[in-house]
Amino acid sequence: MTDTDVQLQPKKKGLTRRQKRSLSRGVQYAVFAAAVIAFAVTADWGRLQNQFAQADIARQMFPDVITLALKNTVLYTLSGFVVGLVLGMVIALMRLSSVGPYRWVASVYIEIFRGLPALLIFIFVGVAVPLAFPGTEIPGGTYGKVAIALGLVSAAYMAETIRAGIQAVPKGQLEAARSLGFSPARAMVSIIIPQAFRIILPPLTNELVLLFKDSSLVLFLGVTLEERELSKYGRDLASTTANSTPILVAGLCYLLVTIPLSLVVRRMESKSQEAIR
Repeated sequence: MTDTDVQLQPKKKGLTRRQKRSLSRGVQYAVFAAAVIAFAVTADWGRLQNQFAQADIARQMFPDVITLALKNTVLYTLSGFVVGLVLGMVIALMRLSSVGPYRWVASVYIEIFRGLPALLIFIFVGVAVPLAFPGTEIPGGTYGKVAIALGLVSAAYMAETIRAGIQAVPKGQLEAARSLGFSPARAMVSIIIPQAFRIILPPLTNELVLLFKDSSLVLFLGVTLEERELSKYGRDLASTTANSTPILVAGLCYLLVTIPLSLVVRRMESKSQEAIR
């Protein structure tokens, strides 16, 4: 076969990359639409409405679901966040210390509390500690126990976040502060840590969202009626009314807080990326 014959042969035509992507998206949209239609056709809407959308049961939950359950959930979250932030700061500084034992203790703490389930920490604080030390009471009752349990768990994650933020600050900032006569401790507190917090504010806010959800574990501590948070409150009413509407309302109350916080996190991340560019 000569070169001329090769040139005269028609080239095989196939789909371009753009056409393949368009075809793939079309197939995915079709599958999604088919799933939605199948659910809409096969679902028992009357039963779903009866179980999840009883307006009279939902009305009975107000205002207690806000003034009691949601308020307690927010208090549990904020107290745990404060304890975790303070403890996490200490652990982060220990992790960056030039003293070997400090680094070892901080590393062991981080590995242990990041590896253990949060539920086990709650049981340890609420059950194991009182059994091991009879007569010892944690200040604040249930609120104190939740603050310690959530704080111990969140501190391990916050410590790594804070450490990364401190290391992200240019070393020239510390050198400039030292050249102005700042001691290492004062330079860290006045110059490095404030800049680090500007960097780690989005992940810390995301940690607050996670703590808000983890506060539901308080039900394993055996709370009173006045100490119930959203999950416990919704579950108790669902058992009393034999209906799932209270659980749905409790879930919506969680979203009332977590969605705005998530939007704030995305906004801060976008601003951080724009600043980097």
